[in-house]
Amino acid sequence: MSEEKSAVPAWEQRFRAARVSLPDWAEDAPDRSLYVSNATGTYEVYAWDRATGAHRRVTDRPNGTTDAELSPDGDWVWWFDDHDGDEFGVWRRQPFAGGPDEEAVPGLAASYSAGLALGRDGTVVVGRSTDEDGTTLHLRRPGAAVPVEVYRHEEYGGIGDLSHDSTLLAIDHTEHGDAMHSAIRVVRITADGGVETVAELDEVTGRDEPRGVACLGFAPVEGDTRLLVAHQRTGRWEPMIWDVATGAETALPLRDEQGRELPGDVSAQWRPGAEALLVEHEYEARSELFSYALADGRLTRLETPRGTVSGATARPDGTVEYLWSSAAEPSAVRSTAGTVVLRAPGAVPPGSVPVEDVWVDGPGGRVHALVQRPATPAQGPYPTVFEIHGGPTHHDSDSFAAGPAAWLDHGFAVVRVNYRGSTGYGQAWTDALHERVGLIELEDIAAVRAWAVDSGLADPARLVLTGGSWGGYLTLLGLGVQPDDWALGLAAVPVADYHTAYADEMEALKSLDRTLFGGTPEEVPERFTASSPLTYVERVRVPVYISAGVNDPRCPIRQIDNYVERLELLGKPHEVYRFDAGHGSLVVEERIKQLRLEIDFVRRHLGTAGRDGDGGAA
Repeated sequence: MSEEKSAVPAWEQRFRAARVSLPDWAEDAPDRSLYVSNATGTYEVYAWDRATGAHRRVTDRPNGTTDAELSPDGDWVWWFDDHDGDEFGVWRRQPFAGGPDEEAVPGLAASYSAGLALGRDGTVVVGRSTDEDGTTLHLRRPGAAVPVEVYRHEEYGGIGDLSHDSTLLAIDHTEHGDAMHSAIRVVRITADGGVETVAELDEVTGRDEPRGVACLGFAPVEGDTRLLVAHQRTGRWEPMIWDVATGAETALPLRDEQGRELPGDVSAQWRPGAEALLVEHEYEARSELFSYALADGRLTRLETPRGTVSGATARPDGTVEYLWSSAAEPSAVRSTAGTVVLRAPGAVPPGSVPVEDVWVDGPGGRVHALVQRPATPAQGPYPTVFEIHGGPTHHDSDSFAAGPAAWLDHGFAVVRVNYRGSTGYGQAWTDALHERVGLIELEDIAAVRAWAVDSGLADPARLVLTGGSWGGYLTLLGLGVQPDDWALGLAAVPVADYHTAYADEMEALKSLDRTLFGGTPEEVPERFTASSPLTYVERVRVPVYISAGVNDPRCPIRQIDNYVERLELLGKPHEVYRFDAGHGSLVVEERIKQLRLEIDFVRRHLGTAGRDGDGGAA
């Protein structure tokens, strides 16, 4: 290692190290793959010809690109072209081997994406979402000059899947008004390009306890009308097979070699040939893979290391490729054949420290937290960062993340809380967020905070509350609702003024908010007010750092400016950093800059000298 290289702190090396996503491959040309990488310093789309070993960058934009798909024949790369991260744009396409971009579906105005389906015969279905039209789906048959609208509804929905022969289209929708529990409609595409309803699967309408269903994909066989579906009928996510032509439903009794039912949430995808499924099992912040034989119901575990599988795909040769990492070990694309399939160019980033599992009794049940202690001879209590995940329907896992690793390098303990609302702990845990939005999550975070202090892990005078997106929202809300619990707050791309956020945010999030709160701000203003950080800004007692994307459609800038103006009027110590992108940045140096500003803010206000992220104590 050169002297210049060794001078770069480990935390910056982790951010700068190149990463790759799980490669997607063309159904009829499996040697042609597509993945996303930050090898140039910005996350962009890459084409990979496995037959020749050639890798080619497809997109090159200042603020990066991540949404892309391969056509089934592998001839075209489709990618979503928005403006500086605002998520509002159109689909373009480019030949797999390279060439000029072209507008993929002329005649469709810019919108938020509600999915894309590419048929093997050239059929295209484009999903669009706008404030004016709600959700619309547009079908273009081979040879047609313009697409035809085949679906429209004011509530949010999107494309589920297109059948192997392009005759059936599955639509995930929330026409019933519950954005947390979708339903499925399957339509047949007629010869003249119209559609007619074939089947409906709705576990919400008319039920006291709504259960969601979601499309996982049609069987990859010509003429096969079986649809793999995820459902919550048993209070958790698990798969079943639904024949949309006959209405027959086939339950999948997923039990391991010892006959035990898999706990936690379970998803699946078809393996090539549709005679087996690739099963993805998520439980207590970790995941594993199985193969399920449909003929005899045998479930076979696929060997993966302890940690998190962030995505997997079954290849035609029988192997399974998966993206794996743990909190201690960086990610890599691996194969069940025992090889590393794809590794980003350059040096492997430094590892970090493993997580400890902690369970704490909270007001709504046992709360799972992931805890990391700094690798330093010093004993606790440590200055501690509570890093709160976004979503809210998401969860922290035992996976590699450069942000928490950076705080550990600076001598901080890191605690991450899978509060009520998080996924992976059953439907009741996820669905607990209703009406008292934000306040419920803070109760769970407070319970874990009390454990962290009482156990000797955390120094109560040096507790930092931080997070991005929904985690940023909970940070600002927590500083006002729990003013005595935190020494500092760092909020990235947060909801800060909920009334204004609802007015300005993208339609998909308005739909979610109506579900969470039980109505609009006009219908239930008291609930939005009770859950808005702006309501409690006068109670904030500690310095606040906020970063915001000026083009953010999810947590728009105007509502953040409203919060900042109140901080200024009240004379509260704060700093604000605005960056020219959307809901976060795809540019590596920008991410490093943002974290460097946060670390500097914490050092100055906590009075911790620290070192330059080389693992020294703060």
